[in-house]
Amino acid sequence: MFDYKRADITHHMNDQVVPLLDRAADRVDEMANQSVDTVRKSTQALRSKALHMSEGTVNYIRDKPVKAMLMAAATGLALMSLFAFRGRSRR
Repeated sequence: MFDYKRADITHHMNDQVVPLLDRAADRVDEMANQSVDTVRKSTQALRSKALHMSEGTVNYIRDKPVKAMLMAAATGLALMSLFAFRGRSRR
């Protein structure tokens, strides 16, 4: 025997739940799109800053080549010393 009352309750619940699920899915989609947009904007900003810094570095090297070479050599020496120190301390 078919229970009409149970079928009516189930149909009524479906009528209420489906729109809620649709709204939740729309909200999740909206949030995902906002996240993608935020990442895209952040990436563009980082690229712009990196390009600006790169141009600044090139200009500095062009304007002061001797000072730039000395700074690069000092940085290399410092890194080599650091790695050599770490290598000795592990033994």
